[in-house]
Amino acid sequence: MSEMRSDGELLRAVAADADRRAFEELYRRYAPWLRARLRGRCADLGVVDDVVQETFLAVWRGKARYREEGDVAGWLWRIGSRRLVDALRGDGARGRLRQALARLRHRDEVSAEERVLAGVEHGDLAGALVRLSPELRAVLQATVIDGLTTREAAVLLGIPPGTVKTRAMRARKQLREALA
Repeated sequence: MSEMRSDGELLRAVAADADRRAFEELYRRYAPWLRARLRGRCADLGVVDDVVQETFLAVWRGKARYREEGDVAGWLWRIGSRRLVDALRGDGARGRLRQALARLRHRDEVSAEERVLAGVEHGDLAGALVRLSPELRAVLQATVIDGLTTREAAVLLGIPPGTVKTRAMRARKQLREALA
C-alpha cells in the first residue's frame, strides 16, 4: 500500500505530468466538500454540480494554477465561487437577489444587506450596482453574492479585513440611497 500524497504533491503531479490518478485522488478529497459548500450558496443542484465539474476541469486543463500559497481547499473555493457567480449571472439581477436572500434566510438578525435587498421590489438593482465603484462592487459581490466572510473576502480581494468592512458599509449606504 502506497503512502498518501499531500495536496501539493497531487497538484504538482497533475500540472507537470497530467497524472490522472493524482487528479482523481484530488477530486475524491475535495469534490464532496466543494459541492456541499456551493449548495449553501445555490439551491439549484444542477448548477452546483456543473460548477464543481468546471472547477476541477480548470485544474486539470491547467487554467487554474496553484501557487503553493495557502491551503488547497481555499484555492479550490475561490475557483468554484467565481465559477458559481459566472453561472448565476445568467439568471440576471433578480436571480442573484433570490440566491442572496435564500442564503441569508437562516440568520436570526436581519442584516443591512438583507433589508436593502428585501426592499427592492421595483427598484433598479442592476443600475444601482453598476453605479457603484469597481472596488465597492467587488466587496459587495464577494460578501453578499458569493457569501464570503470578511476574512475570506479580504484574502480573495487582496485587501485588509478592515477595508472590506469599510467598503461594504459604503456600498450598502450607496445602494440604500440609490434604491430609496
